[in-house]
Amino acid sequence: MSEPTEFLWYVPNQVVAGHRGDAAVEGHNSLDTLTRHALALEAHGWKGALIGAGWGRPDTFTVATALAARSTSFEPLIAIRPGYWRPAQFASAAATLDHLSGGRVRINIVSGKDQLAAYGDSEGDPAQRYARTREFIHLVRRLWTEEGVTYRGEHFGVENATVQPRIEVRGTRRHPTIYFGGASEAAERVSATEADVQLFWGEPRDGIEERIERLKALSRGLDRDLPPLRFGLRVTTLVRDTTEEAWADAEAKVAQMARGAAPGEPDRAQAVGQRRLLRLHERGEVLDDNLYTTPGKYGGGGAATTWLVGSAQDVARSLRKYQALGITHFVLSDTPYLHEIRRQGEQLLPLLRDAAA
Repeated sequence: MSEPTEFLWYVPNQVVAGHRGDAAVEGHNSLDTLTRHALALEAHGWKGALIGAGWGRPDTFTVATALAARSTSFEPLIAIRPGYWRPAQFASAAATLDHLSGGRVRINIVSGKDQLAAYGDSEGDPAQRYARTREFIHLVRRLWTEEGVTYRGEHFGVENATVQPRIEVRGTRRHPTIYFGGASEAAERVSATEADVQLFWGEPRDGIEERIERLKALSRGLDRDLPPLRFGLRVTTLVRDTTEEAWADAEAKVAQMARGAAPGEPDRAQAVGQRRLLRLHERGEVLDDNLYTTPGKYGGGGAATTWLVGSAQDVARSLRKYQALGITHFVLSDTPYLHEIRRQGEQLLPLLRDAAA
């Protein structure tokens, strides 16, 4: 039986309005505004949305809890950081929200750079950072699936810990799905052993295919004792009525970015995965069929570094090619966010569902 394909969006929980070209309106991060996003996602066929994390942003777990309370099927993919949370406290909070929301919680573990000292955290070198992340995920999963857990690790420990309420098993879902990203060797070892879904940025298909095969081999070599690792893609999708209109809008957006941003910001280039994305424009402005690499030269970071550009048919065709490589979890977005939830929900998702049927 093939893995079902899921489509999620992105909710911009930001202090400052205008994230990635979104409309800079009053109350952009109010509960009413963000609820409109969640309800529009429900109405237009999306499974849920990623809610990003980082010091200096509204607390992600709080935002997710509020949106879950105001919606009925919206599933928040909650980004959280080891160090900001302790494993037992996080496992308890997530189990509680999963119970109250009827099993709608998903978790994205983030192990990248952050203002650690601002909230009293510290890390060593990347190997130590990812070792801590691996231990965090391992312990959280045990707390969700076992009772009376005693664990003594290098970074964390608990004694006779039982999280209440217990996570309700729902079909094959034993606990909230755990997503993880990262392109370094240390990060891939975390995914291969502990994650449920490895998230990739919008790389060309040959790079994604190579990484999928490497992660599968790594899982076998490390004796993964969980269900097979699944794979997801987090990418910007710029969809318009025609191919020509999409490229005209994409180039206009990049021109506006170029007027206000310096290329190659050094802090964004520290992560291995981000460096991979920033180097893509050296191979060409457009890779594969319609992967636009130029935004990364002018301030686009993370999912905004590369864009899939075109008509709904163009973008759906490209996403289906990623799906053929083994991608089953898609996290898409474009700005203005609320408008694009509706447009892409009406134009893009039906094409993807027809192909998956």
